[in-house]
Amino acid sequence: MTEVLLRTAEERRAQVRAKAAAMGIDEAYITILVETFYGRIRAHPLLGPIFEEVIGDNWARHLGTMKDFWASVAFNAGRYSGKPVPAHKKLIRVEPWHFNIWLALFRQTLEDTAPSPAAVLFFVERAERIAQSLQLAMFGLPELQQEER
Repeated sequence: MTEVLLRTAEERRAQVRAKAAAMGIDEAYITILVETFYGRIRAHPLLGPIFEEVIGDNWARHLGTMKDFWASVAFNAGRYSGKPVPAHKKLIRVEPWHFNIWLALFRQTLEDTAPSPAAVLFFVERAERIAQSLQLAMFGLPELQQEER
């Protein structure tokens, strides 16, 4: 029989933070990751204009939101309370293949900046799941779209 481990929310949060710290992930790294990555997004010839059109002069706010998001993902900071699916569904110029570019830039940013190989894998795995979830929400299942034609 399997033993069930019961933990409080604070014990779980401490465990998540310890795991992140062991990989070198902290608030300072989240700042480096987000600022470097979105600097590359802004300079990208295809993605840059899409982001600029939506974010405009609100980059400081967007970067703050993304830092809160990734801190919440990485070490359960609990600061992000946004609704990414409705926000992304509004992006009418985004195509499914844009996600491949986004993920490639994100991976390259991690490889260039991450404090450890484990941190690269940690973030890439989560980014891929997030991208898959957003694509599903935005575009549905490709198999179903083909059947509808």
